[in-house]
Amino acid sequence: MTLADEMEFLRKYDASQFERPSVTADIVVFTIMDNDLKTLLIKRGQPPFAGYWALPGGFVKMDETIERAAGRELEEETGVEPSEVYLEQLYTFGDPKRDPRTRVITVAYFALVVSSKIQPFVTGREGIKEVRWFSVHNLPDNIAFDHRKIIDYSLRRLKNKLEYTAVGLELLPSAFTLTDLQNLYEAILNEKLDKRNFRKKVLSMGILQPTRRYKKGVHRPALLYMFKRAKSTSTFKSVKFEREP
Repeated sequence: MTLADEMEFLRKYDASQFERPSVTADIVVFTIMDNDLKTLLIKRGQPPFAGYWALPGGFVKMDETIERAAGRELEEETGVEPSEVYLEQLYTFGDPKRDPRTRVITVAYFALVVSSKIQPFVTGREGIKEVRWFSVHNLPDNIAFDHRKIIDYSLRRLKNKLEYTAVGLELLPSAFTLTDLQNLYEAILNEKLDKRNFRKKVLSMGILQPTRRYKKGVHRPALLYMFKRAKSTSTFKSVKFEREP
């Protein structure tokens, strides 16, 4: 087939002969607040599911990538800038009945953001009544669509990635104490870890670099650490931490 044949085929091609499902991007945003893992939800102001809580997200435009759509929806609905978060594609959810409006396939992402980078929510987006952080361990009952399923899946992915990557450090400032790091793990895993065992194992991973700075508090100043590698997706040997006895 020649280039001319190809061009002629495309000129005559009729896309309307096939059904065209809509595509959305939904984002599970995680942060650590008050030693608790929280996720961001918006209260819908219009049907379907008016008055229900939902993930930030929306329809993908014809001229944008799905990742670009995820970043755009995140900023438009919550005021959180995509440049301030770690964004990773999670999974595609395509149950034919997941959206009562029409056939909608969603590509879900999870985003990690340090709480200090979060600005007060500023959104003039029509159809949004409220934006709020919820503990992932205490979500509201009225969650729209299949978004609870997406949140649960995202939490499982984050927990699994803690065992072989340093992606969780995206939830911490650039310099942190070992207590900060343990609080992070405990918030995500939702369980108390043995302090001595945790410090021994996390230091043996070879992913932390001590600084010459200290964090002052009511007790003895604590040494601050930084992550050694440039990418949070760097891998290390799978490790399991012991629970607090």
